[in-house]
Amino acid sequence: MHHILLIQNDPAEIRATQSTLLDSNEEEFKVECVATCAAALSRLEQEVDNDINSPSPVAAILLDPALPDSDGLEAFQRILTAAPQTPILILVSQEGDEIGKNAVKMGAQDYLRKSFIQPYQLSKAIINMIERAANAEALFDAKERAQVTLNSIGDAVMSTNVRGDVTYLNAVAEFLTGWPHRDAVGRAFEEVFRVIDAESRRPLLSPMLAAIRRNKPVSLPPNSLLIRRNDIETPVADSAAPIHNRRGQVTGAVMVFRDVSISQAAAHRMSYLAQHDALTDLPNRILLSDRLSQAVMHAQRHQQKLALLFIDVDRFKFVNDSLGHAIGDRLLQLIAQRLLSCVRATDTVSRQGGDEFVILLSEVAHADDALASADKMLLAVSRPFRIDEHDVHVSASIGLVIYPDDGVDADELLKHADFAMYHAKDCGRGNYQFFKPEMNAKAAARQAVQNDLRNALEREEFELRYQPIVNLRSSTIVGAEALIRWNHPERGLIEPSEFIPVAEECGLIVTIGRWVLRHACFQVRAWRDAGLLLGRIAVNVSAIELRDKNYVASVREILLQTGFEASGLELEVTETALLQDADSAATILRSLKVMGAYIALDDFGTGYSSLSHLKRFPIDTLKIDHSFIRDLTADSNDASIVRAVISMGRSLRMRVVAEGVETLAQCKYLRRYSCPEAQGFYFNRPLSALEFARVLEQSVDSAPSLRSA
Repeated sequence: MHHILLIQNDPAEIRATQSTLLDSNEEEFKVECVATCAAALSRLEQEVDNDINSPSPVAAILLDPALPDSDGLEAFQRILTAAPQTPILILVSQEGDEIGKNAVKMGAQDYLRKSFIQPYQLSKAIINMIERAANAEALFDAKERAQVTLNSIGDAVMSTNVRGDVTYLNAVAEFLTGWPHRDAVGRAFEEVFRVIDAESRRPLLSPMLAAIRRNKPVSLPPNSLLIRRNDIETPVADSAAPIHNRRGQVTGAVMVFRDVSISQAAAHRMSYLAQHDALTDLPNRILLSDRLSQAVMHAQRHQQKLALLFIDVDRFKFVNDSLGHAIGDRLLQLIAQRLLSCVRATDTVSRQGGDEFVILLSEVAHADDALASADKMLLAVSRPFRIDEHDVHVSASIGLVIYPDDGVDADELLKHADFAMYHAKDCGRGNYQFFKPEMNAKAAARQAVQNDLRNALEREEFELRYQPIVNLRSSTIVGAEALIRWNHPERGLIEPSEFIPVAEECGLIVTIGRWVLRHACFQVRAWRDAGLLLGRIAVNVSAIELRDKNYVASVREILLQTGFEASGLELEVTETALLQDADSAATILRSLKVMGAYIALDDFGTGYSSLSHLKRFPIDTLKIDHSFIRDLTADSNDASIVRAVISMGRSLRMRVVAEGVETLAQCKYLRRYSCPEAQGFYFNRPLSALEFARVLEQSVDSAPSLRSA
């Protein structure tokens, strides 16, 4: 049922209008009558207030503008203002056509002459205007929703007619093009949306016209730039599609586009990060590989040379472990800057990872050019680095290769440069070495040792040998040094000098060192349980073990596991190991001393021997290096050094052990100058545990005597 508000003053006309509506068989109407404009406005205000007690909403208004308190168009205007969304039908007299026509122009739905109204006609007119009003409201709602949606999305939207003239822009499109809607509508699309190719700078074909002509969606090519109204350039991506009418005919096109500057920048950044080292901002191994391959092809075409330098920073791990990763990172950044200062803009300095750098010198005329660069780099890296309150000293080992002499492709050049770098390390570090063919075999052997070494512990291929330490006055065994040997299943017995450096390089030395300490303690405990007494067992400690933050805890744990007292353990360290991080080493050695262990300074005299070191570190034993013992009886300088060390040890109340004693003459000399202890082949070679036990048994059974001199 439709609620109709009838605004009419004449009672007879009111009855006639009501009768006409009630006589209609098309629809059911509820008619509410008011006689004045004021009453109508009051009734409509109740509806606006939306009170729960207000009458049902008015679906349509029938207005006779001849009212006592407001006549003609004035009455209509007041009612229209009060109910702008409600359809109004004007009822006029025969002479009121002009009022009806003007009312329709002002917003009325229609007008009818009161004298000619038929029931069907009036009913139909009311129903039609109610439906038109409902359709108009629905259309307005849909349009409003579309407008709000288009202005709310993040993408820009534009549309054109079939001629390519702009018909619509949303707010984002206005912002991106710089054209307000009022200025853009009606203009050619190419004038509002100017787009060019970023590389060629040439104008691109209008995507709207392309969509209209081809009658299918199209997109701009990559690297498209939108030229805004203020000539600012913005990279954009778009998609344009044709618009069709109900008959399938193309009537225009719509385009959705967006600013891709942020995503492009992110993509470029990701690409950059994928090819550059995050710490130093240098090219990484991926970018170096590409540049090296390109450089090789260029050199091959033009019959030119290029050089590749593989650089490893000596003692970097020590700096990183002792001063912390933050200092280590800063050091790498400073090294990168210095290396960059040593090359040309056309060359490439890259970081391979860790403390390794590779430098590509393109278009070198002679090998001497590479040598000059290597000299500059060695000097640059060797200068002290001031980081916070630390003066950091490092050096570099450099391997050099020349194309095409040392390799024909990028992979071979890198591999050979790596081999040469390791050779530089073997030659004492802080130098450069050119690649030589024989390095291939050496590197292959080193790699084979490293691969087998990783499985040696698991396969129980290591064993310990024990060399007696002898008291020279009584010729009795007072201790032993535990020496590791590798019993390789294919290569047989491998000496420590061959595999210990490799173990240090690949990080296995800490694990191996703990294995040695644990097995030595177990063995001495087993001998003691069998009644074979041994004063002390000496175990070598590498510089890397000494830098391990868990070293002291691991020694304590092994002593607890084996039930071996710390007072029977002597840990041998070298001067070089101590001086790599003197403060940390002093702290660790003091902790070991508190635990009860003894400390021996191995290879004494070959490093940076100094009385200040003996004062700074808690040393119990000085071991005279075998190089001084070898020519003891023939070289007066060696003899003087040995006598001085013996005397110094006596004065400092330190035990002194002469290493490498091989002859009776050497033994007599050491006895003459009161050297307390010695070890070497003269007394016995390093023995297996079973052999050493037999020697201990003989000492117990036949009075302590190894070899009389």
